[in-house]
Amino acid sequence: MLGLNHSFVSEFILIGFSTFPHLQMVFFLLFLLMYLFTLLGNLFIMATIWSERSLHTPMYLFLCALSISEIFYTFAIIPRMLVDLLSTLHSIAFLACASQMFFSFTFGFTHSFLLTVMGYDRYVAICHPLRYNVLMSPRGCTCLVAWSWVGGSFMGTVVTTAIFNLTFCGSNEIHHFFCHVPPLLKLACGGNVLVVARGVGLVCITALLGCFLLILLSYAFIVAAILKIPSAEGRHKAFSTCASHLTVVIVHYGFASVIYLKPKGPKSLEGDTLMGITYTVLTPFLSPIIFSLRNKELKVTMKKAFLNKLFLQN
Repeated sequence: MLGLNHSFVSEFILIGFSTFPHLQMVFFLLFLLMYLFTLLGNLFIMATIWSERSLHTPMYLFLCALSISEIFYTFAIIPRMLVDLLSTLHSIAFLACASQMFFSFTFGFTHSFLLTVMGYDRYVAICHPLRYNVLMSPRGCTCLVAWSWVGGSFMGTVVTTAIFNLTFCGSNEIHHFFCHVPPLLKLACGGNVLVVARGVGLVCITALLGCFLLILLSYAFIVAAILKIPSAEGRHKAFSTCASHLTVVIVHYGFASVIYLKPKGPKSLEGDTLMGITYTVLTPFLSPIIFSLRNKELKVTMKKAFLNKLFLQN
């Protein structure tokens, strides 16, 4: 009897910001400016690193890879969201929805894996400085970046395959502004929905917590090594190389914990939509700002490059 009510879903409707009809133009302008700043900020960081030979080190190679993953992550979500804010038609094809989920999870987890690799890089630089060039050789760094991308692609494939192998029936309205797992699970039917939901949640939380614990372990050793440095100036100099990375980690995992570890309770569409902004728009927006302001070497180089370009134009 239930099977007779099942129908193949060829497209979904993204409800998203339609619950804020009077604020859609304000949201459009705000998110457009934030997206352009994120895009230009990351491109500027990449251009500065590639043009300045003094920045051709493992730490900045990882930062460059992080900027690339951030550009792709925001590109998978924000342009579509901006179009929907100006459009009255919020439909998205089944395959387009699956593609958006795949790329958002792929680049999102690649970002987490790269942050973990950057924590390991700081651990080796501070705790094993004499072995740094051996442990962080160009080939080793390339492998770490490549495995981060492979890991992100694996996570994207696992999550997307699990979700889109479910049967969708009834309403096709996704109560979010992009194809995210929780609202899609609410549209699925069948006896395996709960198993898939728990499996996907377990995989995502395990990966995030695993990365976070490895970063914590790295910084536990880093703090122990810094405390052994006799001079205050030496301790400050050592910790300053970690400040930007540590700040981004706190922001990244702070917002992620709110999303994945929030207690179950009454939920509202408006609350979920606004919560989604934190990790799709706000976190990528803050990342280039933090790295530009908290990393002294990068800040000085970017300022020099900007002033040189301005001087040449004048």
